[in-house]
Amino acid sequence: MLRARDVMDRDYAQPLDVPALARVAHVSQAHFTRTFRATFGETPHRYLQRRRVERAMFLLRETDRSVTDISFEVGFTSPGTFSRTFRDIVGRSPRTYRKEAVSVGVPTCFTMAWTRPHA
Repeated sequence: MLRARDVMDRDYAQPLDVPALARVAHVSQAHFTRTFRATFGETPHRYLQRRRVERAMFLLRETDRSVTDISFEVGFTSPGTFSRTFRDIVGRSPRTYRKEAVSVGVPTCFTMAWTRPHA
């Protein structure tokens, strides 16, 4: 399970699916999904979405790139899906988040802990 999670953390912007991740973990697809959820408290799909949204939060705070560009960079294939998923996880739209987010000069580990979306 840790190998598959590491792949999702490293390659979050790539098209990853359960069959590929199950192969990384050397288990069946059904077993992978059940065990991943039991181990990490969320489905593999939701974990991957959250990782993508976390990266998008950083890009929205630290760059002036368009929301559409950011959505494609972090691995979403549709800006609409990105916005809906972002709102579900963060609680506000990407544009609202960008307006309200303030970039501060603190270590990245603190920023990640403070801004990590909770599933």
